[in-house]
Order: sequence, then structure tokens, then C-alpha cells
Amino acid sequence: MIEIEKVATKKQLRQFIDFPHDLYANDPNYVPMLYMEQEALLNPKKSPFWQHSKAEYFLAKRDGRIVGRIAAIRNNNHIAFTGKQEGFFGFYDVVNDVEVSNKLLDTAADWLREEGLTKMIGPASFSTNEVVGLLVENFDEPPFIMNSYNAAYLVPLIEQYGLVKFTDLLCYDFRDDRLPHDAMDFAEKLENRLAERGVTIRKINMKNFKQEIEKFLPVYNASWAENTGFVPMTDAEIRQIGKDLKAVIDPDLVYFAEKEGKIIGVALAIPNVNEAQIRLKRGRLFPFGVFKLLLGLRRIKSMRILALGTLKEYRRLGIDVCFYVRIIKAALGKGIRRAEASWILENNDLMNRALLQIKGEVYRKYRMYEKGI
Repeated sequence: MIEIEKVATKKQLRQFIDFPHDLYANDPNYVPMLYMEQEALLNPKKSPFWQHSKAEYFLAKRDGRIVGRIAAIRNNNHIAFTGKQEGFFGFYDVVNDVEVSNKLLDTAADWLREEGLTKMIGPASFSTNEVVGLLVENFDEPPFIMNSYNAAYLVPLIEQYGLVKFTDLLCYDFRDDRLPHDAMDFAEKLENRLAERGVTIRKINMKNFKQEIEKFLPVYNASWAENTGFVPMTDAEIRQIGKDLKAVIDPDLVYFAEKEGKIIGVALAIPNVNEAQIRLKRGRLFPFGVFKLLLGLRRIKSMRILALGTLKEYRRLGIDVCFYVRIIKAALGKGIRRAEASWILENNDLMNRALLQIKGEVYRKYRMYEKGI
């Protein structure tokens, strides 16, 4: 018999966070999320998400053993921005069992329906600004930082429930042995032409990190506003992400485009900390995990281009190509030999063309699903 428990205690929250570690204990490609980061995200007393929205977490048990988890999410900012009565489900992890999966998805759908919502979208944790999507292609290597990982069997489990494709999120692969030197040379000329038009590109100033993060938010919200499933970030949320990322940010991999003192574009790449984090047992830094992480950080050979966008009126000037080339050149100088640009919406034609132009290859896909409830 399958029992569903609503997470209501610290112990249950710990079980909710730890379940994937048990589910993927023998999977060499699974990367444990840091426990302290997951707890801060899920804890209503710590996460800025809870200042405007709500969620409920559920565990599935069979014979007293945890066999699955899910979250039902009401993101009020998404509802206000889109005008649509849509909810999300996320943190969806389950054993390979149709009955358990259906029970969890039913539970999330019931909660969202009780909230007056008419559609469920996911997986998302808690919105498209965090970790989103179900991995549907390439299960043969670990995910890059801030991307999810799941077993292949979750795809048929979720689709037999009646969830259908909402959108695909593409991951582009760049390798040092196939860099487009002609495109990189062109980018230098392009950047000179941009300068003649008053557009300059500069690195982030870490001495004024707080102020730089404040500049990032309006450009991010304006640049991504037309993207499928987008939810505007609040000041508190961008500050929290900045705080979380500051320890791993390399200033040579973060850029701003400016015109007449106004920020018109942003680009953020971060070292792929998952190369080191994969060694942490159950995502714990203490007592010995911190040493494994610090040692691993010195050996990182890959990075993720996490966010890149320009204001709409400046999108056809080639700023995106200049950003990518700047980041790739800086990374090569640091011994980084591989980069993932992700995720890119499949219908973002402008960005997809830019990535193909500099010889990026789609090597992995995540999918968001939807279903009327």
C-alpha cells in the first residue's frame, strides 16, 4: 500500500532532501545538491520565494520506506505576470513504479486544483529561474552546475500520466578542439564596431558586487520577459542568487554591455562546480566534504554559461556573440576545455542561431511538461 505524507517536520524535510541520494546511490552520473542550499531553498523561513508564493511537499511511502517525493507549487508572481491560473510541480523523484508516480502526481494536481489552478507545469523548482526540466536526452554524463539529473525511466513515467511537452530546453556543448576561430576573429571586429556606436563590454566589478547585482536584475527581467514560462525575479531573489553564487563567480567570466552608462546586456558563466561536488557524500560539506570540494575546485576543466541576454532594442547588434567569445577566450586562458551554454529555449531562434554560428552543438535536452487539471 502506498501512503502519501505531507512534509510537516524537520525530519520529514531532511528525508525529502535526502531521498534522491538513496534513489541514485549507484548512479555514477548523479551529483548531490548541497544540503545547506536545498534546505535554505525549501525552508519558508529562509527562502525569498515564500515572501510572495507557497508550496507543499509530499513523500510517498511503501511499507514504511520512502519511494518518491514531489512538490506542488503556487507561484503568485507567475500568475500575476502571465494572467494564467497555472501551477508548478517539482522536486519530482520516484522509484520506477507507475503506481507510485501516479499517486504523487495526483497529489500535486489535487493540491493545485484546491488552490484554484487549472494547469500543472513542470518539473520546476520553484520557477524557471531555478532548476527546471526533466532530462530527456543524454543520460551518460553528470549534469553541469544548477542543472537537474534524473534516470531515463522518469520520461515514460511522466508521459503515461498524460503530461505533454510544454517546451524543450537545449544545452549546447563547446570544446576547445572545435572552436570557430573565424567567428572569434569576427567577434573582435564586431566589438570594435559596437564601440563606434557607443556600446562597450566590461567585466563585473567584484569590489562593488552588491551594486553590480542590482544592475543585473532589471536587464534580466526585461531580457527574459518573452521567454516561455518566465517568472520575473524579485529584488530579494536576485540578491539571494548573488549571495549563493558569489563564492564561485570568476570575474573574468561575467560581463556587462553598456551604452551611455546604461546596462543593456548581461552575461554570466560559472565554473562547473559539479566536477567537485559529485564527490560529496549526500551533499554534506561537513565534516570532510569541504576538503573534497576545495581540492576539486582547483581541478575544474569546464564551465556553464548560465545567463546571457540583451534588451530587446539591442538584440541584433551581435552583442550575444561578443559575450560568448569573450567568455570562451577567458576560459581557455584558465585551462577550461569545455563549456555548456544552457539552457536555451527551443523557440529562441536568435540565440540558437548565435550559438550555432560559433559552432555550438546541442548535446542534451531538458523538457518541461504540462497538463490541464
